[in-house]
Amino acid sequence: MLGSRALLKRLPEPLKVPLRPLHGKYNEELAFWREAFKSGGNRLTDAGTIAEYERIMLAMAEEPTPDFLAGKVVADFGCGPRGSLVWAHNALVRIGIDVLADRYADEFPNTIRAHGMVYVKSTEKVIPLPSDFVDVMFTLNAIDHVDDFPAMCSEIIRVIRPGGLFVGSFNINEPRSVTEPQRLSEADIDIHLLQRLEIRSRRTSRKGRGYEPFLTGDMEYSPGERAYAWVTATKPTNR
Repeated sequence: MLGSRALLKRLPEPLKVPLRPLHGKYNEELAFWREAFKSGGNRLTDAGTIAEYERIMLAMAEEPTPDFLAGKVVADFGCGPRGSLVWAHNALVRIGIDVLADRYADEFPNTIRAHGMVYVKSTEKVIPLPSDFVDVMFTLNAIDHVDDFPAMCSEIIRVIRPGGLFVGSFNINEPRSVTEPQRLSEADIDIHLLQRLEIRSRRTSRKGRGYEPFLTGDMEYSPGERAYAWVTATKPTNR
């Protein structure tokens, strides 16, 4: 009897596409988080994790404190199960958006319950939130994990309210993998996302030193290199 992987290899190419996420990407993602949970002593979130999310996400937004989130609907696209917005206490509501949100709840129920966040399961093409709903949308090196990059860019823009803020970190020129099927160039991000927003700031630094160059201002990058790009932008009010 053929196993699922062997059966997948024998299928005609058009039939493989809808099955790949189930047999490849999603399983790899869950395996990563299971290992992190086990190696962390059966926990994913602690004070250090929360503090690091706050440090990085505030730096991405170029804000010294979380005060700019007061009373706002704040979301994180591709949030994972670690409580990426636990630190944003003054937000009106904190939403974690992830294609595996329901699986995280099944696998790590006590962790998810403790975050004070609303976890929303997205599909590969649709974020199930109303249009013009989110005041501040974060995404931290997550959008290259999706299968349909243009569709997800459109959805991210749709759910941000006019005048709302987009704060994103992107993997640039990263080779494709099972969990990251997109190799994003700066042009890809421009065409499908940034040309539809009003850019406030854009910073790029080659990989190798993590996020520290963004924090110190010591950034170096040449086109074509593997890099991180940090962008803040607003959704136009006239579209």
